Amino acid sequence: MTRKTFYDETHTVFGHHENKLFQWIFSIDHKRIAFLYMIVMFAFFIVALGVALSMRLELFFPGEQLLTPDQFNQAFTLHGVIMVFLFIIPGIPAIFGNFLLPLLIGAKDVSFPRLNLFSWWLFLAGAIIAIVSLFVGDGFADTGWTFYAPYSVNTNTNVLMALTAAYILGMASILTGLNFVVTIHRLRAPGMDFFKMPLFVWGLYSTAWIQVLATPVIGITLILVVIEKTIGIGIFDPSKGGDPILYEHLFWIYSHPAVYLMILPAFGVVSEIVPTFCRRTIFGYRAIAISSAMISIIGYLVWGHHLFSSGMSEWAKVVFSFLTFFVSIPTGIKFFDWIATMYKGSIVMATPMLWVVGTIVTFAIGGLTGVVLATLGITIHLHDTYYVVAHFHYAMLGGVIFMMFAAMHYWFPKFFGRMYNEAKAKFAFWTIFIGFNLLWFPMFIAGALGMPRRYFDYLPEFTIYHQISGVGAFVIIFGILYMFITLYKAIKNGEPCGRNPWNATTLEWQIDSPPLLENFVNTPYIDFEPYDYKDGKPVHDLYDEIHKGR
Repeated sequence: MTRKTFYDETHTVFGHHENKLFQWIFSIDHKRIAFLYMIVMFAFFIVALGVALSMRLELFFPGEQLLTPDQFNQAFTLHGVIMVFLFIIPGIPAIFGNFLLPLLIGAKDVSFPRLNLFSWWLFLAGAIIAIVSLFVGDGFADTGWTFYAPYSVNTNTNVLMALTAAYILGMASILTGLNFVVTIHRLRAPGMDFFKMPLFVWGLYSTAWIQVLATPVIGITLILVVIEKTIGIGIFDPSKGGDPILYEHLFWIYSHPAVYLMILPAFGVVSEIVPTFCRRTIFGYRAIAISSAMISIIGYLVWGHHLFSSGMSEWAKVVFSFLTFFVSIPTGIKFFDWIATMYKGSIVMATPMLWVVGTIVTFAIGGLTGVVLATLGITIHLHDTYYVVAHFHYAMLGGVIFMMFAAMHYWFPKFFGRMYNEAKAKFAFWTIFIGFNLLWFPMFIAGALGMPRRYFDYLPEFTIYHQISGVGAFVIIFGILYMFITLYKAIKNGEPCGRNPWNATTLEWQIDSPPLLENFVNTPYIDFEPYDYKDGKPVHDLYDEIHKGR
């Protein structure tokens, strides 16, 4: 019998249809929806890289080079909106969560397949509105991705469409989070309790609660800005009795939990890769699982560290500083458990593991410099300098996106049933890793010396730091493009890899690669831990049980 994967068969909201494009964009199969997200997100990611490169070229020398001051403001706003709202926040949950969550818990799909498809259509609508706003009126917003009031109320640029796009993207995020929470509660395989779930599922679960509970706050905030801008009732405008600091509080009440919304699924990726390539049960499984929940809870309470220079009371500063330090404890638990798993493990330094080791280094720098910024005496000097820019990118690019690249290489065989060229993939890693540090590390020095962020121009003494960063930008973009080309060639011509090329233990590796349309012929019974190894080999193989009677 010829094996048919989800590529060959599909379920759509309108039943069978001969048109291939129609079959994809109306498919309710979670795996196809994951691919739809991936295509849109990586297209925007490339656009965001191009915009970022234009800013680096502008800053390569003092004075005006390529962009006017207004164009520069619009460029860093566009870059931020795309990267934060269209790529980093939704990236791992929408792509890898959609594809893998049912596979990891033994389900045939998510709980609400049609709602899942509707979430993608909302995401696409928000993305299209964001792009259209570039060409309507006075161009894209120039406020920065934070849309700070009262400037967002007073600017003549097309803020309304950008706010509308962000609002719609938030709606898509809420629906995805709701779908994931219900799926994890209702569709786990028989015998799989919460402490038999893979740790990536724990990351998705903690993230989903943040999506459901925190995202409505930013939605309300964006609506208030729209009302302020169209009706002028004076919520944030101090000239009308409003309070612009209120906007900052409302924005960061969502946006700091959103940082953990970005990073928790990425931590889950690392927790899958480390035991697989160390060939041993992960150290401290329960501690890592509970720490994900603790990060999502404590993450709601630390937003005030973004407002230390806004005039808040001294006691409020002390409380928010303490809580920011405190959230590093569950984060540290993960790092030490990963390192303990590696200790005396039979480490296989394949490309996914290489990405994980590199990410632990870069994200650790991002985390430790965040602790510096949580220190009250220091943060006043470093606030709104390039030090903050470097910290943010070490955490987001060196953390979330690097972990996304690790996930791409780890689950590539499951997505496509083929293997990429290891030597070329490792070359891409080292190119990106070196370019990344050349790009961002000099900004720590420039920021400590007083270089303000978001400035179109700078004093001549900062030229050397911007030029080193400019060289790093070219290196990292070359590495990213080389990585994408390597993976694309593997999709076309890669060697077939079988169902479990990594000797991993979790359920997605117990089925065919790529998976069948509904994943499992028979739902397995789970009466074991997710990372059982003995003598460097998986203890359990459920393939015959899952495919019995096929």
